[in-house]
This record gives sequence, C-alpha cells and structure tokens, in this order.
Amino acid sequence: MIMQIVLPLVAGLAIFLFGMKSMELALHLWAAPYLKQALYKLTRTPFRGLLTGAGTTAVLQSSSAVTVITIGMVNAGVITFPQTLGIILGTNIGTTVTTELIGLNINHLALPLLISSFIVWVAAWSIAVENLGPILGKTVSALRHLSLAVGGFACVLLGMVVMESIVPALQSRGLFAWFLEQSQRSLVWGIIAGTALTAVIQSSAATIAITMGLAAVQAISAELGIAIVLGANIGTCITGFIASIGGNRYGQYVAWAHVILNICGAVLFYPFIPELFKLSAFITPDPSVQLAHAQTIYNLICSFLALPFLYLPFLNNIDSR
Repeated sequence: MIMQIVLPLVAGLAIFLFGMKSMELALHLWAAPYLKQALYKLTRTPFRGLLTGAGTTAVLQSSSAVTVITIGMVNAGVITFPQTLGIILGTNIGTTVTTELIGLNINHLALPLLISSFIVWVAAWSIAVENLGPILGKTVSALRHLSLAVGGFACVLLGMVVMESIVPALQSRGLFAWFLEQSQRSLVWGIIAGTALTAVIQSSAATIAITMGLAAVQAISAELGIAIVLGANIGTCITGFIASIGGNRYGQYVAWAHVILNICGAVLFYPFIPELFKLSAFITPDPSVQLAHAQTIYNLICSFLALPFLYLPFLNNIDSR
C-alpha cells in the first residue's frame, strides 16, 4: 500500500503543490506592484469588484492568495468591507482558470514545457538587469517571472501524471470501495470528502485535479466528482480563516462572507448535481473535462446569483475604514 498508493500520492501532490506555489509566487512578483492599487480603484461597485477579483485570481492562479491580500487590505483600512464582497465572488470565478487549463489534457507537454521554461529562466537570470534601460530591464524581469510560472504549470501537469498512477491500486482497496458505496447512497459524502481534503492540503485546485484524474479513468462517477468539487469550494475557505486570525472584525467578516457564500452555493446546487452533469456532458464526453466545465458553470451561476444581494443598503452602510 505504501509503495503503490501513499508514496506516489505524496510525491505527485508535492510536485503539484510545488508547481502551484511556483506559479503563485512568480505571478505575484510580476503583478504585485499594481495589485493593491488596482484593487482599491476597481472595487467601487460589487460588479467591478467581481471582475477585479476574477481577473486578479486568474492572473495569480490562486483564489487563496487574493483572499488573503483582500483581508490584509481590509485590516489595514485600505478598502472597506463592502468592497471585498465583489472580490470574493470574483475569486470563485477566477479560480476556474486552473482547472480548465488542466482539463485541456496536455499532460504530454509537461516535460517539454519544464525544460524550455528552465532554459528561458536561466538565460533571463544570466542578464544583468541593472545594466539595461528601464524598459528592457522590466522586460527581462517579467520574462524571469513568466518562465517560472510556465515551469510551475509544467510541474502541475507532472504531478497530475504521478497522482493518476495510483488509481489501479486505489480501486483494489476496500476503503475506496466503501467510500464509493456510501456515495451511491448520498452524494453528501463527496461534498464532505472535497471539503476535508481541501482543508488539509490547502488547495482546491489540487483536490479537483485529483478528482479529475479519478474521473478520467472512470474510478468515480462524474456526479460524485461534481459533489467533491462543491466540497472543495467550501474547504478552500480555511485559508481565509487562518489569515483573519489576529486581524480586526472586518477582516473576520470577509472570511465569514467567503464561507457563507460557498456553503450557500453548495446547498443550492446539491439537488441539481444531475442537471449540472448533463449540461457538462452535453459540452464534452470527457469525464475529466466535464468536472472542469461543471466547476466553471457552478461558480459563474453562484457568483452572479449572489451579486444583486451585494447592492443591499445595509451592506453598503458597513464602513471598515
């Protein structure tokens, strides 16, 4: 069991998370100088906040990073609590970019991407930026960050390949069979599993990637995979809770708003998991890609359903500055 399941799973997850964090770091270094100013200027209305949250999350490849930055800005009094609500809705949309990229099934490009990005990264670091002009210097710095981000994405794909290798051994284990049996009775088990796993590994993208790998080889049904995706959206809120510890009450409000929005979305969509599966299946026959599309559809609908409520007067009267 250790050699067939535990070690490949841990190794694959480590490679995946390393890639995710590399992407997050590289893109954060690239975009950080403009991020706080953009969040301040572009969150005057909930809709603009939603677009800003979606865009920054898509750029940084981490909804958790944007949520943590948002909580920090509220604690510092840079933006108000009402301005954060649109951002939170937007992060749920922006985070779907990662899973849609994984759903492209380009795992065979992982190694070429990793090698080419490493070559570009080394070449960019060999150039002395201080000897260049301001424009060329910024271009080389951006090239360093973007090549690191591409290398991180290649690691994400490699981690997927390694994690998928455990599926045959996993199918032969009684515990996995028991979980599937329970899930046949109620998809709530899938939501619980997605929530717990995401809370532990601190990455909804990793949870969904593992689920997509299982669905790709038909180890689990697409409906169960969608339930796990709903749970992953809830589990990702734990990062915001951790970030809000020690802050003021408005930072804690942001963390709670994230939890409430995602729990309400999961409760609302739970009865419609079969319909969400049918819609995803209409778009593509690939079970793995179906989960990526289901997450996108789910987060888009949830965010735009919640958006009108952010214009309620009592929310706009809460000023945390």
